[in-house]
Amino acid sequence: MPNTSTGSGATEIFRMPAADSTVPDLMGSAKPQHPTLTIVKGPQIGETFELDAPEITLGRDPRNSVFLNDMTVSRHHARMDLSNLALGVATIEDLSSLNGTWVDGAIVSKASLKDGSTIQIGTFRMVFHTSGRPRRIDTEA
Repeated sequence: MPNTSTGSGATEIFRMPAADSTVPDLMGSAKPQHPTLTIVKGPQIGETFELDAPEITLGRDPRNSVFLNDMTVSRHHARMDLSNLALGVATIEDLSSLNGTWVDGAIVSKASLKDGSTIQIGTFRMVFHTSGRPRRIDTEA
């Protein structure tokens, strides 16, 4: 077998094509018809939930609309109200959880959500999008 090593001791640099060096498009070509919640940090990273009901429950109980399987999440942790989303109003309410619910970096008992809001529940960080394709989160702000 021929030796393909250069033997020069020089460091070889691998360059990733620019199209591959960004965060992957988790939604692909799908364009959801309903609001979405995408996990961007935590045990189920990359999972996206299409929120297709006026009331969405979040928690560790598998019967929740959004099942977050981790001990840092209460069984019935939070509830989202999307019934007035057509008017631009969406809210999330903490259901007296042990670790609390955080929206855009602040702990809340109830808060308004906007397109791009981040929600932290236990070890999960999620991004809420009202409709259409999720947009890149600007971390420079």
